[in-house]
Amino acid sequence: MKFQIEDVTVYFPYDNIYPEQYSYMVELKRALDAKGHCLLEMPTGTGKTIALLSLITSYALSKPQSPLKLLYCTRTVHEMEKTLAELKKLHDYQVQHLGPAARILAVGLSSRKNLCVNPRVVSAENRDSVDAGCRKLTASWVRALAEKNPNVPTCEFFEEYERAGSGAVLPPGVYTLQDLRAFGKLKGWCPYFLARHMVQFANVVVYSYQYLLDPKVAGIISKEMQRESVVVFDEAHNIDNVCIEALSVSVRRQTLEGATRNLSKMEQEIQRFKATDESRLRAEYNRLVEGLAQRGDLQVGDTWLANPALPDDILKEAVPGNIRRADFFVRVLRRLVQYLKGRLETDSVEKEGPVTFVASINNHAGIDQKTLKFCYDRLHSLLLTLEITDTDEFLPIQTICDFATLVGTYARGFSIIIEPFDDRMPDVRDPVLQLSCHDASLAIKPVFDRFQTVVITSGTLSPIDLYPRLLNFNPVVSRSFTMSLTRDCICPMVLTRGSDQLPVSTKFDMRSDLGVVRNYGRLLLEMVSVVPDGIVCFFVSYSYMDEIVNSWNETGILKEIMQHKLVFIETQDVVETTLALDNYRKACDCGRGAVFFSVARGKVAEGIDFDRHYGRLVIMFGVPFQYTLSKILLARLEYLRDTFQIKEGDFLTFDALRQAAQCVGRVIRSKADYGMMIFADKRYSRHDKRSKLPGWILSHLRDAHLNLSTDMAVYIAREFLRRMAQPYDKAGGGGKKTLLSQEDLQKMVEGHMNEMLY
Repeated sequence: MKFQIEDVTVYFPYDNIYPEQYSYMVELKRALDAKGHCLLEMPTGTGKTIALLSLITSYALSKPQSPLKLLYCTRTVHEMEKTLAELKKLHDYQVQHLGPAARILAVGLSSRKNLCVNPRVVSAENRDSVDAGCRKLTASWVRALAEKNPNVPTCEFFEEYERAGSGAVLPPGVYTLQDLRAFGKLKGWCPYFLARHMVQFANVVVYSYQYLLDPKVAGIISKEMQRESVVVFDEAHNIDNVCIEALSVSVRRQTLEGATRNLSKMEQEIQRFKATDESRLRAEYNRLVEGLAQRGDLQVGDTWLANPALPDDILKEAVPGNIRRADFFVRVLRRLVQYLKGRLETDSVEKEGPVTFVASINNHAGIDQKTLKFCYDRLHSLLLTLEITDTDEFLPIQTICDFATLVGTYARGFSIIIEPFDDRMPDVRDPVLQLSCHDASLAIKPVFDRFQTVVITSGTLSPIDLYPRLLNFNPVVSRSFTMSLTRDCICPMVLTRGSDQLPVSTKFDMRSDLGVVRNYGRLLLEMVSVVPDGIVCFFVSYSYMDEIVNSWNETGILKEIMQHKLVFIETQDVVETTLALDNYRKACDCGRGAVFFSVARGKVAEGIDFDRHYGRLVIMFGVPFQYTLSKILLARLEYLRDTFQIKEGDFLTFDALRQAAQCVGRVIRSKADYGMMIFADKRYSRHDKRSKLPGWILSHLRDAHLNLSTDMAVYIAREFLRRMAQPYDKAGGGGKKTLLSQEDLQKMVEGHMNEMLY
C-alpha cells in the first residue's frame, strides 16, 4: 500500500498496516524534518523494522535533491540478515511502483569471518585468526614479494579485486551477506573488501553497533560517512553498556606475559632489519619527525584498527622524541609492562583515577602522559615497518597500547580498578587490572555530533527519560507507543507467594531458603501440567540456576516436571546452547512440549525469539539485578550520581527491569501470537519496581493479577488459554480496528484533520 504523511509518499510493502506503525512513522518524520535525534519505544512484534525502513527510504526518495544515507545498526548478524530481508521486499515493491528511479544500493557489512570466501582463510576457528590469515595474503609487502617469487601465497580473490580497480563495483540492489559471498565467488572478487569499498556509495548500510561506537573500528569504516545520514540503533535498550565496553580495557597476567613475548619478537625483528635493511627503520624515523605516520596513504590490505581514543581527542602533532626510534619505543613498552606486572602483585583491591595512575607511571617507570598517548599509533607504525602479518599473535601488546593511549588521553569518566581475585572465588588468585569507562556519553557523542538524525529504538526503553541523561543528549522526539490488540493476547502476572502462602523472592537473604526453592519448583510443576507446548524460564544468574536445578533434582521435582515436558538448559558454551535450542524447538514441533531454562543477560535473553508455540509462557524467577558488589559497578554508580544526579537505586532498578522486560518480551513476536508472563518475586508488586516496566506490558497488567499465589496463577492461566482458543476477528471488529487497509488509513487521517479543524 502507499499513503501520504504530509509531503512524503510512503511505500509500504504490505496490504495492511498497524495503527502504531503509522503513529511511529509520523513521529519519525517529525525527527527527520527537525534534523534532530529521537527516542522511540515500540512493543516487540509490531513491525518496527519495516516501519523504519519504509519511512526513511520513502523520505529519501521524496527529496532527491538532498540524498539521505541510512546507517542501520543491529546487535547480531542474525538481526542484520532479517533487516536486509525486509529491505529486499520493500525495495522490490518500490521499484515495481516507481521503476528504475527507485533503485538503491543496500549493503550488509560484517567481519571477514562472515564474508571471506577464501577456503584457506575462513576455516580458522575465531575472528582474530581469520583477520590475521587474510593479512598474511593481502599485505602490500607480501604481494610485492609474490611478484618476484610466484611461490609466495596470495589471495586470488583479493588480487582479482585489485586488478578490476575502479571497475569493481556492486550494481544497485539489496545485498545480504549471503548475496555478497555469492557475488564475490561469481566475479572472483573479495566480498569483504568490495563491501568495505561500496559502503561509501551505498544508500543503506546495515552493520553492527561497533562500526560506529568503537573508535578502533569506526576510525576505518565509518569516517567517510557524510553528515546527511540517518543513524538507527535498533534493539538499543543496552546501548549504554555497548558504549562503555567500547572504551574499556582489561589486562590480566596472561596479557602481560603475551606482551613480553611480543616485545622479544619485535626486538629480534628490529635487529634483523638493522642488519639487512636499516634504511626502512631510518625512513620510518624521518616520517615520525615530520608528523604522525599518515594513515591516508595506506593500502587497503594494510589498514588495521584505528586509534582507540575518540577522533576529537587524538593529538595532531609529532611523536615525542623518546619513542621515535624503534628500539627506544620497545624499551619504553618493556618498562610499562614491568610496571603493570608490579601493580598486579597486590593483595587488596585498589581503585584510582587516570590522573594519579599516570603520575604513578611517570614516577616509577619514567613514562610521561604524552608518550602514553602516542603508544597505539607508534605501535601501529612499527608493526607496519616490521612487516608483521600475525595480527592475532600480537593482540596482547595491542591491548597494552590500547590501555596506555586511553589512560593518557582521558582524565574524567574512567577509573583504574585492580582486583587480586574474583569476589565469587576468593581462593583463586587471578589478578586483573581494568580501565573501566563509566560515561556512556563519551563513545556516542561523536555520533550525535556528526550525523543529523540519530534514532534510538527498542521494545524496552522504559523509563524513557533516563536515556537522554545517561547518553547526555536532547531528543527532539521521545515517545512510547502501546500495542493495539483485537484481544488481550498478553497476560502478565505478578506471583508473590507459593500455594503455602510463603513469600517468594530471589533477595540475597531468601534465595537459598528451601521454602522459596520448593515454591518455585511447585509453580513450574503446576504450569507444565496446564500450559501446552513451550515454556521458557529465566533465572537471575548461572550460579543461581545451577543451585535451584540441583535442589529440584534432589527433591524429585525435576523428575515430576520431566514426566510432562522435556527440559533443556542454556550453558555458557555457545555450541551446547545452540544444540539445546534446536532440540527444544523439535520437542515443541512434535507436540511433546518442552521447558527451556535460561539466564537473564545471557545470549538467549538477548537475541532468540520464542514466538508461537515455542513460548506460551515465560517465567522470570526473581529480579535480575547486576552483581551489586562488583567494584566496576560501584564506581560507575558513584560517577552517575556525581555527574548526572542519577541515584544508585534508580539506576539499578532501571537496569534490572529492562533486562526482565527483555526476557518476557521474547514470547510475543506478532499480534496473532499469545503468551503469559509470570514475574515470580514479591518485589514486583511494589509500585516503584513495577512502574519501570514498558507501557505495553503495564497496560495489560490488571490489579487483580498483582499479588497472586501459585494456585491462583494456575486458575488464571487455565482461563486465559481457554479464551485464546476461541476464534476471533484479526482485523478487529467493533469500534477499534487494529489492522488498517489503505481506505481505513485515509478515513483515520481525514478524521484527525476534521477534529483539528473543529
